[in-house]
Amino acid sequence: MEAHSSGASIAAGGRVVEPSVANALPHFVPLLMFPLVFAAVMYGGWWLAGPFAFFMLADRFDRLLGLEERNMDPATTGESQLFLYKLSLWLWAALWPVTFVFALWQVLVVGDLSLWEIGVTAAILTLVAQTVFIVGHELVHRRAVWERRLGEFLLASVSYPHYATEHVYIHHPRVCTPLDPGSAPKGLSFWQYLPTEVASNLVGAWRFERRRLTRRHLPLWHYTNAFWRYAVQIVFWYGLIFLWGGPWALLLYLVLCGSVVFSMKISNYVQHYALRRIRMPSGRFEPVKPRHAWSAAYKFTNWLYYNMQRHADHHTSNRRYPLLQHHGESDSPQLPGSYAQMNGLALFPGRWFETMDPLVDRQRAQFYPEIEDWSAYDSRAFAARPDAFDVIAEIHAAAPGLADWINRSPALLDTLREREFTDLELPEGFLSDSESEAIARCGLARLYWTHELSLSEMRAQLDDIPVQDAGEAVEAALEWSNGKVFQVAVHTMRGSLSVGEATTALSRVAEASIATVLAAVEEDFADRGVPDASGGVAVAVLGPLADGAALPGTELDVRFVYDGEPARYYEALCRRFRKALRALSRNNLLLAPLPRGGLDGLHSLAAFEEQLRNPGSGRELVALARARCVFVSGAAEIEKRFAEALRDAPGHSAAREVLMAESRAATDIAALAHGPAR
Repeated sequence: MEAHSSGASIAAGGRVVEPSVANALPHFVPLLMFPLVFAAVMYGGWWLAGPFAFFMLADRFDRLLGLEERNMDPATTGESQLFLYKLSLWLWAALWPVTFVFALWQVLVVGDLSLWEIGVTAAILTLVAQTVFIVGHELVHRRAVWERRLGEFLLASVSYPHYATEHVYIHHPRVCTPLDPGSAPKGLSFWQYLPTEVASNLVGAWRFERRRLTRRHLPLWHYTNAFWRYAVQIVFWYGLIFLWGGPWALLLYLVLCGSVVFSMKISNYVQHYALRRIRMPSGRFEPVKPRHAWSAAYKFTNWLYYNMQRHADHHTSNRRYPLLQHHGESDSPQLPGSYAQMNGLALFPGRWFETMDPLVDRQRAQFYPEIEDWSAYDSRAFAARPDAFDVIAEIHAAAPGLADWINRSPALLDTLREREFTDLELPEGFLSDSESEAIARCGLARLYWTHELSLSEMRAQLDDIPVQDAGEAVEAALEWSNGKVFQVAVHTMRGSLSVGEATTALSRVAEASIATVLAAVEEDFADRGVPDASGGVAVAVLGPLADGAALPGTELDVRFVYDGEPARYYEALCRRFRKALRALSRNNLLLAPLPRGGLDGLHSLAAFEEQLRNPGSGRELVALARARCVFVSGAAEIEKRFAEALRDAPGHSAAREVLMAESRAATDIAALAHGPAR
């Protein structure tokens, strides 16, 4: 799941641009291209110069209009205020297929254009189609399904619909690591980067879809495989071209699509060149920050390309393009020119390295002054074996000769994993006696599950999994949760964890999963543009989960307590919460399946306090008094007020008396079972 940046640049700089008709109109600039293209393909001749002049003047307009470093405030800007900004994007998405089909009709069917005019028209369409990836990219990131499907259709028009899968689910979570072929390491030229990037996009998207279907226990040919949609869209476009122009038209179309993809790959190369997320002691890469993409603040080209040059903020949030923040030099490295200028420079490796590598060194010194030697991060061995970073860094620091060996043949690192070299499971004979080995195994497992893998670390692991809506968040949390539950069960079986330690770990797993799923539901709900409500809602668990004593098959007992207006807002939100939790409980190794209507309804804070004062039974009193808040939506004060309600309720002391009575009864029973002392 993608992190959301806080908009600190606004607070720091105080320069805010308000959403308005005047501020939205410049983002309609890209639409001016379409009448120019229509005129060019209808009349030919000098009319063909119009689209070229439009793009060639972009650089001059950048110099004339200067930089735009102001930001729109995401915290105070509602979805309804962005309608005109969204309309500009939607109109581009609607006009491109119409214009593209009309241009193809003029070229392939009408036949009024000469051969040279057809060549120039193809070049014009290539220039315009570069924006297909920008608009398609914006749409495939949206939470609404119809926008994502529209984005896929646009990408299919240039033969690249699988970008919708690869970009969201592979590039974003892995950006600026060796696991992302789209993030070029320092010293790699664009021409070396291009073949691997193109091939890995298709292969990576296919592997992701295959894994997703396997996770759902569905066959590869199931209709939910996104590649069925991609195939239908591709067949539509290629069928249309073949119908109108035959095989030679298909060849021309392939050249056009290849040119557009080539242009897009140059932008990908520029956006993250040589920027690296450092590897933390836990083995995970640091979270994505604005420092992990190159920025440019040129006003006109950001109008022309829907704030594409604010790419640094795009990777730390999932905001719509008008809300993307400009990050200055203190937060994000700045390019010496616009993306269009840098794309041209990237075609010449010598000049590119001469310009960019000193800026990379400056960025590293600015953001990572503690790292003096970056050779391990830049090595081929790290790109091929990122999980072996520690030993790669050790070799680079101590033995340059061996570093050269592993960079020429990273497979050498695999020999360090063989049993005769090391075994992380502590093989027999590792220590002097079996008892010491058993103690060591238990110590390692207990240290990890009771200390290192905290609730915050679990949430961080879940946040690293890319999802686009609540449904995908449920699937991701369920898969992650089941894996963790199985690991804990095996440790417990082997005696490495006690039952008490296991229940504590399992309770954290459940809480992290629940909180992650509810956060995704909250985002989906907000994305619908519903009016904001005052106050908030606290989600609390009762029973074993609240006590940190969860075991496989634990029943999920949840209370939804709200304070604020309007009540119907919280009723609608909590209906979605309940639906997501029911989905999470299905096929869950830890939580018992929840039937429809199996969760408690929504309570106002006042009603909850009344329930505490007048519980139905002593057991209910104990359960309510031990409730624990695991998620808050809206104002954070609701969590504090919920805790105060538990503490101040008249029945709280009575709950303690019930617990003490139960404890005394259990002690008496145990004493009777063991008989009188001798």
